[in-house]
Amino acid sequence: MTRDMSRAREELVRSLRREVFDPRVLSAIGSVPRERFVSEEMRPYAYDDRALPIAADQTISQPLMVAIMTEALQLGGDEKVLEVGTGSGYQAAVLSKLAGEVVSVERVPELTQTAADLLKELGYDNVRVHQAGDDLGYPEEAPYDAIIVTAGAPEVPQVLVDQLAPGGRLVIPVGSRQLQQLVRATKHDYGVSLEQLGECRFVPLIAERGGWADHVDRRNGARAV
Repeated sequence: MTRDMSRAREELVRSLRREVFDPRVLSAIGSVPRERFVSEEMRPYAYDDRALPIAADQTISQPLMVAIMTEALQLGGDEKVLEVGTGSGYQAAVLSKLAGEVVSVERVPELTQTAADLLKELGYDNVRVHQAGDDLGYPEEAPYDAIIVTAGAPEVPQVLVDQLAPGGRLVIPVGSRQLQQLVRATKHDYGVSLEQLGECRFVPLIAERGGWADHVDRRNGARAV
């Protein structure tokens, strides 16, 4: 990493301290080379606090949102975490520094392979990347202590709640296609508690159950596509 990249990463972490307070999360952000998860032409902007385009018309999330969502998972260090929406692999790399193991699923084959190869190359050996199947999440390896979803859903998907271990946390954007509320759902013996953590904007979560592919928008009566 060049001196300029190192300085830019340090400046990013300093800026995140205004809204993110877990020192382990800040340390993880400070140790992951975001410039490796974007294209060469985007590397000069790698430590700008904004989303950037990646392949397949997708984006790498804004660092502040990555940090906020990661902090909301309340990880202690030995958890099994599921990420829905691998994308570039950057969020999975951050999670790998904070959890015992990370399972990540991606629906775009191009991104699945690229992210898996890059994470392996960079030594994030506790991350496993899978091609998403018909079911939302990755029930084959459930239960999970924490689940993070990097796309917006119309509601908290029960299919993901079912994959949580008792006491597990699900952090997911919930709302319309244009604007969501970041929600933390915690699974208890008596049910699920929900906390709203602030507004956010993500691409739509595409899934037959729990996403937009099979959801009727009650506000206009139209089926989302």
